[in-house]
Amino acid sequence: MTAHEIDYRIYGEEMQYVEIELDPQEGVVAEAGSFMMMDDGIKMETIFGDGSEKDSGFLGKIFGAGKRILTGESLFMTVFYNDLVGKRNVSFASPYPGKIIPIDLTRFNGKFICQKDAFLCAAKGVSVGIEFSKKLGRGFFGGEGFIMQKLEGDGMAFVHAGGTMAMKELAVGETLRVDTGCIIGFDQTVDYDVEFVGGIKNTIFGGEGLFFAKLRGPGTVYIQSLPFSRLAGRVLASAPRGGGKDKGEGSILGGLGDLLDGDNRF
Repeated sequence: MTAHEIDYRIYGEEMQYVEIELDPQEGVVAEAGSFMMMDDGIKMETIFGDGSEKDSGFLGKIFGAGKRILTGESLFMTVFYNDLVGKRNVSFASPYPGKIIPIDLTRFNGKFICQKDAFLCAAKGVSVGIEFSKKLGRGFFGGEGFIMQKLEGDGMAFVHAGGTMAMKELAVGETLRVDTGCIIGFDQTVDYDVEFVGGIKNTIFGGEGLFFAKLRGPGTVYIQSLPFSRLAGRVLASAPRGGGKDKGEGSILGGLGDLLDGDNRF
């Protein structure tokens, strides 16, 4: 498996985008809906699966599309090719505030495991597959279910993290406990399991869920400070209820109450 060699540059701080520089006949594959802009001369093609060598042939394409259904993604992906002489650029944007993380798969021995919605784009030739959990507890309580995504190949891939990203290098036997939703991805050498929080007070009143993700080294782990599920929960909690009215509307103080008391809906 040989992926296209692409150059890139990441712009921005909180709402980042990645600009991919394509030489003639080079290509990049991306999730549907992540496209931002491209130069003249870039050809766009919608495909089943990820377009890697693993999905060559009719049955391979059908299998590639089917495995994307299991991860909750679209049946289709989009490939962008440079059809002209000279370098051309195509850019892809992060879906919500956070960081875009470049993953050089050669650094991870050709395989990187990530949460289902983390993948943004990759060099043409990188395989975007599924990783089944072999542990029952992790599948039921791990926050990501039995299925995660795996990126395989020898090229560059880009994943997205919500909020701020932390990278941890775990030594052999070193353990890190993480909120199950805060995992972005990890090296294939990292052992991933779940652990019960423990303690009646922690379980009932802790507000942090019943289980931690337990990651044991050696290997690299990427952690995000703001999972999309947490962001969506906060937005939903602050949404007006009862016919679109805010909680202050119709009260004695109304909007003045918010000014005096602060917006404490969280």
